[in-house]
Amino acid sequence: METLTFRKGLRDAIPIALGYFSVSAAFGMICISNKMPMWAAPLISLTNFTGTGQFVGANMIAMGSLIIEIILTLMVINARYFLMSISLSQRLSSKITLLGRFAIAFGNTDEIFAVAMQQNKILNIKYMFGLILCSFSGWVGGTVAGTLIGSFMPIDLVSAMGIAIYAMFIAIIVPPLKKSKPIFTVVAIAAVLNCIFTYTPVINGIGSSWSVIISGVVAAAIGAILFPQEMEDFNE
Repeated sequence: METLTFRKGLRDAIPIALGYFSVSAAFGMICISNKMPMWAAPLISLTNFTGTGQFVGANMIAMGSLIIEIILTLMVINARYFLMSISLSQRLSSKITLLGRFAIAFGNTDEIFAVAMQQNKILNIKYMFGLILCSFSGWVGGTVAGTLIGSFMPIDLVSAMGIAIYAMFIAIIVPPLKKSKPIFTVVAIAAVLNCIFTYTPVINGIGSSWSVIISGVVAAAIGAILFPQEMEDFNE
């Protein structure tokens, strides 16, 4: 089995970085179209690493929303990262320092989490930093590019490029789905629950962010009960 090195982390993150580049380019252009200064979008991407949160936050800033409204909205949108970070922390090497864990927590996104959890080993800091650095570079680089070309290319054209991130995530999750019954079961349960929340009258009013969070928690809980997995299954 291949060793989890910094170089492997960089290599595994290349598809993520390419997808992030197109999405964050759209983010940069949206910030320019909202009359935000040139430095704003790159600064936001450097200090935040959350696609949906950044798009929503930029639009709320442009609309003049109160800071408390922006904070509460983004807390709800990004609540899923608490769940992913708790799960990921159980797979991290005990040798990783608290500062290293903080850095990994900052770089823990949906796609990075999906790739990291596919590794059948305890995750070391070299691999995680390679995975995060490559992905983060694609995100920030795309934001800068989108900001620079924001006044030249129609915003609708770059926004359409955002579909790349969905194709990328499908490409990440489909292989383990085909190989693992537990993963397939959990994803199927989450999908069914989310459809119920989306199309059932009354409860569909809770919003898409909460429906995703609730569906994920319930599906993960069912999966943990049906398919318990000991940490001893993974090696350094």
